[in-house]
Amino acid sequence: MQDTGVIEFADKPVESLSGGQRQRAWIAMVMAQDTDVVMLDEPTTYLDLSHQVELMKLMRQMNAKGKTVVVVLHDLNQACRYCDHLVVLEKGQLVIQGSPQEVLTEGMLASVFGIQARVFNDPVSSSPMCVIG
Repeated sequence: MQDTGVIEFADKPVESLSGGQRQRAWIAMVMAQDTDVVMLDEPTTYLDLSHQVELMKLMRQMNAKGKTVVVVLHDLNQACRYCDHLVVLEKGQLVIQGSPQEVLTEGMLASVFGIQARVFNDPVSSSPMCVIG
């Protein structure tokens, strides 16, 4: 609970927490199970930006400790910054998978999402990032 910043809510019912607090409490529960594989669907939903960054760093730490972490994200820039391997699905079918550099291309963005975007290297993380124009 300390890792996700919800220790102060330990005695409160989950139903009384805000959306972001509740999300962090669920993640604390997942971490307490100490499984080898962690699967999270949109874990950054309802979190403010600082908690999103903390959570994604926490997922990286879990991975560095040998856990397999599978995360569903719709923020492509966030996925590229924090994930080693990306999988893009369209209508339930695999379109492409690989490193962020292999996956995030202007062609993929156009064909899968129907958007015209440019892909640049993030000046902080050096990961690819898309900018919609």
